[in-house]
Amino acid sequence: MKIRANAALLIGAVLVTAGIVIGAEPATGGTKAIFDNPVEPVMTPQLNLGKMNYDAHCASCHGKTAGGSAKGPTFISRIYHPGHHGDKAFFIAPKKGTRAHHWLFGDMKPVPRVTENQLTLILGYVRAVQKANGVF
Repeated sequence: MKIRANAALLIGAVLVTAGIVIGAEPATGGTKAIFDNPVEPVMTPQLNLGKMNYDAHCASCHGKTAGGSAKGPTFISRIYHPGHHGDKAFFIAPKKGTRAHHWLFGDMKPVPRVTENQLTLILGYVRAVQKANGVF
């Protein structure tokens, strides 16, 4: 019985470790939770508005230029590719909050006072940052 319990603990530890590595994988294939020195996209007036809103509502957790921080994951990751986390997810999470599922930072609480228009601008900026950094 003790051997089975130890085996179960070992398997659990391996799965948790694998989840940490997969959940924090940036576009470059590394395993860091924070994407160092993200490339800023070529900025347009629309992207500047998105960046201003991102800075006001998202950067404190998701880091400068979507690179992540000690409080929230980077968006410069295959996990946040539009084919995995579609645009709708970027509207639902700030409005309703979301449970931790690709990160170990805890659940994301709703972001108060962010509007649909602001989220549209933020999403445009985040997708441009992702593209500039090779996510898609």
